[in-house]
Amino acid sequence: MNPGPCNFLLLLVALDLTQYCAGSHWLQTFNTVILKHGTLEPRIIQVGYVDSIQYQGFDSKEPTARMQPRAAWMEQEPPEYWEKETAQVLRLSLTNERLLRYMMIYNEQSNEEYHTLQEVFGCNVDNDGSFLGGLYRLTYYGYEFINLNEDLSSWTAQGEAAGFLKTDLVNVGAAEGWRTYLLGECTERLLRCLDLGKETLLRSDAPRTHVTHHVRPEGNVTLRCWALGFYPADITLTWKRDGKNYTQDMELPDTRPAGDGTFQKWAAVVVPSGEELRYTCHVHHEGLPEPLTLKWEPPQTIPIIAILIGLVLGTFLVGTVVVFLVWKK
Repeated sequence: MNPGPCNFLLLLVALDLTQYCAGSHWLQTFNTVILKHGTLEPRIIQVGYVDSIQYQGFDSKEPTARMQPRAAWMEQEPPEYWEKETAQVLRLSLTNERLLRYMMIYNEQSNEEYHTLQEVFGCNVDNDGSFLGGLYRLTYYGYEFINLNEDLSSWTAQGEAAGFLKTDLVNVGAAEGWRTYLLGECTERLLRCLDLGKETLLRSDAPRTHVTHHVRPEGNVTLRCWALGFYPADITLTWKRDGKNYTQDMELPDTRPAGDGTFQKWAAVVVPSGEELRYTCHVHHEGLPEPLTLKWEPPQTIPIIAILIGLVLGTFLVGTVVVFLVWKK
């Protein structure tokens, strides 16, 4: 059974929105063509992102199928911009629909409930606006794909049908066309978005940080260093033991969008019980005035003798007050 079309789209976004270089910005466009068994017209979805922020989108199932702003700052663009974007996504969707039908026929999968073709392309620029790299990827059902290599002049294909498509792309010089787009129009679009949305896209939100402590069944301890609510995505989390870098048994997942325009990340190490205070977590992020150093803080416990003294004093004071009130009466 194949995953639903929305699951495919979310997976693709999750995978590619983590591709950040330090001090840089991405513009990425995600196209999805979904053809349900028994229908003639496919559903076309396009979403555009700058870093983790969706700035525009198109859905052919909406009452007015046109490109729409998804960020407030994009409403500054004139009507002719949205007309041009709508026409462009419709042209692109025709090409992708033909590719989807070709893959369906070649793989003899015309009876599947859903047929899904996904495309992602985008460009990466440094903070000074210089081009750092680009990407193009076409995926059928999430497993057969063709990918433009980092040199932006050659292709990698997985799957027999994708291999035939690669030959066609080489014959028509498609790599050069994508290279021209990524270096030109894509980069110009990204710089335009960074200018329009600079209050959102160029801000620096410092992370909220803390360290958690979890005793494992084996008796040792997991220390997890958390960084939440930060922007942009570039962040470094490292652990040290007695002041020296510690990478043994360290788990460091990818930075992930938090769903509110910020990011989250954690780094965990497994340490012997009783030695937790020898370990420190170090957090580097441009929103911080200086790097943070954190360690697990054991819960504060009150000695039993102090509790007993408090109880005795409390009882004495209550008794004194009662005697005084009786005497006064």
